[in-house]
Amino acid sequence: MVVNNDKYAMMKAILCPRYGAPEVLVQVDLEKPHPKDREVLIKIHATTVTVADTRIRAFKIPPSFVIPAAFILGFRRPKKAVLGVELAGEIEAIGKEVTLFKKGDQVFAATLMGFGAYAEYKCLPETATIALKPTNCTFEEAAALPVGARTALHYLRKAGLDEQSVQDVDKKKVLVYGASGSVGTYTVQLAKYFGAEVTAVCGSTNLTLVQSIGADKVIDYTATDFVKQLETYDVIFVAIDKIPFSICNQLLNKNGTYLNVTKPLKSVHMMWTSMVSRKKIIVGQNPSEKAEDLFFLKELVEKGVLKPIIDRMYPFEQMVDAHRYVDQGHKKGNVVVTL
Repeated sequence: MVVNNDKYAMMKAILCPRYGAPEVLVQVDLEKPHPKDREVLIKIHATTVTVADTRIRAFKIPPSFVIPAAFILGFRRPKKAVLGVELAGEIEAIGKEVTLFKKGDQVFAATLMGFGAYAEYKCLPETATIALKPTNCTFEEAAALPVGARTALHYLRKAGLDEQSVQDVDKKKVLVYGASGSVGTYTVQLAKYFGAEVTAVCGSTNLTLVQSIGADKVIDYTATDFVKQLETYDVIFVAIDKIPFSICNQLLNKNGTYLNVTKPLKSVHMMWTSMVSRKKIIVGQNPSEKAEDLFFLKELVEKGVLKPIIDRMYPFEQMVDAHRYVDQGHKKGNVVVTL
């Protein structure tokens, strides 16, 4: 008889046993998963700490969405105790019916539906949001792509910015508020690739960074009366919800589109604006869980059009410190955790 020693193998994982401050996170040993027939087993080399991770850990939810969020995430503690929504790594094993990947493939993936990237291993269906890693970036860079970049891509497409808009004679004017975070840095780069004229708003310490990734104009929100420097825009993309909708509404042209990636629901003012004007108000949407978007982003990275911005990297054992840093609300681009 052959004994499968791997059957009882363990792996390191970071557990969130209850809601609270970063210190609630603990490192534990869990049983290593095994892929089902149509699953792949990924040995994770890098993951990230996103704002989504920190909000779930702290159950920091808008008041109007607390009850639905509790049903989805868990009332007293997270239903999915191993957080983490982005990863990059290598496929260690595949189920017997897997055809899309093979052992040894280097991949990156989003795990928004089931979380679980804060671990040494993760099983995913081969049809999940997985793609081969861009050949010209590291595991750390690839881990920073699946959520922030897909979110930016999803919302920009909703505003009519896509591969076709590159050919438009009249460039769309896009305002990106919160341009130095993960979603913001990807939005600036993608909007430029789609042919837009981009004005980026961020803090004074990040002006050079945002300009270096393609912004046509950068504005320091800490400056006195920075709103007076703003113009009228076809698209206003709010990546950090610190500018009132009333101001954005005044800056949006009559056929413009307002995008806010942070709000789960439209406010009364937003709903009224949608009813009495031709302006589009788009909030509370998540990108669809399809791998095609990752394929597209992979191509852009390999072309040198899109670059993940990494602020800091932490070893797996310092996950608490990584969460503390992201909680401060000043990260530039992405915070990566290495395994």
